[in-house]
Amino acid sequence: MTPELDALQAQINQFLDAQLPRQSELAQTIVDAMRHTVLGGGKRLRPMLVCATADAFGAPIQQAIAPACAVEFMHAYSLIHDDLPAMDDDDLRHGLPSAHVAYGEANAILAGDALHSLAFETLANNALHRSRIKLKMMQTLAQAAGWQGMAGGQHMDIKAENQSLTLPELEALHGAKTGALITACGRLGALSACLADDIQLRASKTQCLQITRFGQRLGLAFQVMDDVLDVTQSSDTLGKPAGSDEALNKSTFPKLMGIDGARNYAHTLVDQALEILHHADLKTTLLTQLATLVIDRKH
Repeated sequence: MTPELDALQAQINQFLDAQLPRQSELAQTIVDAMRHTVLGGGKRLRPMLVCATADAFGAPIQQAIAPACAVEFMHAYSLIHDDLPAMDDDDLRHGLPSAHVAYGEANAILAGDALHSLAFETLANNALHRSRIKLKMMQTLAQAAGWQGMAGGQHMDIKAENQSLTLPELEALHGAKTGALITACGRLGALSACLADDIQLRASKTQCLQITRFGQRLGLAFQVMDDVLDVTQSSDTLGKPAGSDEALNKSTFPKLMGIDGARNYAHTLVDQALEILHHADLKTTLLTQLATLVIDRKH
């Protein structure tokens, strides 16, 4: 990553550590599993995207840290549940044992539930924004994570095992499973720029629509590259089991269009995303670096 992204990642990691519980007389194992999952690694792409979007809308990055970390808690919950035996049945995450391996399946489920709740608690406790903006943030995150977004996409993914999906079907699946939360990051960044009310948001309505289009393309590019890396990198490099999509006989972009075709498609999507930013006058250094990171990463 670039020095700018490294510095932003460090800020986010510090806030995540501070927001996570450390001790609990009631459920220490759950707390340990939460910290294991969140602090055990990760690119922080999603929270960095929230902060970078706020920056593009003219707000200090610190103004977006709480919403950014709320997204990361939601993402971490989804990883715990995705790794469960009933879902993808993966034993490795970020080079460490998955939560259900380290702490037991029941505790992993509860840790995921707790992180889901902590995401909304983090938004509610954010003292920088008024209630109207916080409510919009909660609505945005809930829609991205729920039945019409990430959870619905995961359901589609399970149904699609042992099937051959068309490109539009595959794009719809991952537009929900992966793309919905990444798209929400742009919206949350725009909302983070509104301290008093929604005047700034209304004044930048066109830009907000464009940042949604940007997020949709970036989210899809991220998943396309995930599929490519799953078949081109080792488990050690990925920090999770390589070849898991093939083991579950899932439809993937490389399977549909070949490895080179999928990689080229990801580059095309990122080029389109950057063009959207340019036309919306939102093409900042941080957003450009994040978009490039999506296709240049090794894990």
